[in-house]
Amino acid sequence: MKRRQFLLAAATAASIAAFSGQPQATEPVKVGELFSYARIAAFADPYRNGWQLAVEEINAAGGVLGGRPLEVISRDDGGTTADAVRVAEELVSREDVAFLFGTFFSNIGLAVADFAKQRQVLFIAAEPLTDTLTMEQGNKYTFRMRPNTYMQTGMLVDEAVKLGKKRWAIVAPNYEYGQAAASNFKKLIAAKVPGAEIVVEQYPALGKIDAGATVQAILQANPDGIFNALFAGDLAKFVREGQTRGLFEDRAVLSLLTGEPEYLDPMKDEAPQGWIVTGYPWYDIKNPIHEKFVAAYQAKYGEPPRLASLLGYTIGYTIKAMLDKAGSTDTAAMIGALEGLNIATPIGPMTMRAIDNQSSLGAYVGKIAVTNGKGVMVDWHYADGADYMHSEAEVKAARGEQ
Repeated sequence: MKRRQFLLAAATAASIAAFSGQPQATEPVKVGELFSYARIAAFADPYRNGWQLAVEEINAAGGVLGGRPLEVISRDDGGTTADAVRVAEELVSREDVAFLFGTFFSNIGLAVADFAKQRQVLFIAAEPLTDTLTMEQGNKYTFRMRPNTYMQTGMLVDEAVKLGKKRWAIVAPNYEYGQAAASNFKKLIAAKVPGAEIVVEQYPALGKIDAGATVQAILQANPDGIFNALFAGDLAKFVREGQTRGLFEDRAVLSLLTGEPEYLDPMKDEAPQGWIVTGYPWYDIKNPIHEKFVAAYQAKYGEPPRLASLLGYTIGYTIKAMLDKAGSTDTAAMIGALEGLNIATPIGPMTMRAIDNQSSLGAYVGKIAVTNGKGVMVDWHYADGADYMHSEAEVKAARGEQ
């Protein structure tokens, strides 16, 4: 009799919960993720490995929101703004996800951010670096994980101050990210190095660089230093052609992203020694959280992490921290939880600044050397993102606020 009464009570409680629309403790929290997996596999695959590892760890430890498993529904965004918006709509409308995260290219991140604003759905941008995402086109629904172009360029310009070089060349891909990086370099170098000038600018189409013509144009201008924002295949071609023609001899080079294993490892012993870069020297970072992450990643995937792996992993635990603080998947509650959220990441503490939804995650700055036939970062230090963010006044001015 007691057993029958228990079963009846349990069934009644389940029926009431279902009728009231309240989620069951075992019902997964569905999250939508989109990324240019087919177009940028060198970054995308490690990134996916990172967030998948985090999700597995989170679920094994009890999940989120009182025991609910975290479920990520992942899609390729097609590498175009139109496809990305379509995929975002499908995730929200058909898959009924609680919020979105991901994207790689800056123009796609901006498109999804606008979608998030129009549909009033939370979006955590993973990789897009353009300042516009959290400045001119910033909105309360969009948050960014990585340090933006202004922050990372500022880290490199601090190194330029020590060099004292005056005549600079710029080479960057001709799309949102590259244009933002170049604009920031011009602004910051002028402010911090009196008398500095830009003597030549080269903006090759993304993925279509004519390395010979680009290198020759820079050589003809004879700059003292080069600011580079190329990455992936364009970077490798530029490095090879530049080394062949002696472009980098006796010239300082500041280079965004080049110290990231995704782009440094493929160059092997052709890695450009002496360049000052932002990157991720995972092999030399000694702190318990990072060492635990590296060990877990290598055990699962049989290879070392990339910066993208770290980024994906950090996003996973940021999502958990947000949900733990919010106590629900209500959009307003999640936004409120993210604003000012503090979280311990494998590379140090991070805060999500409320005024612009930009995280204070930093980057490693150092020089490239070749050791045992491969490029590595040496003489590096961690630059705290909090020291390089736009001022509150700059944020308000960019957004047209008083």
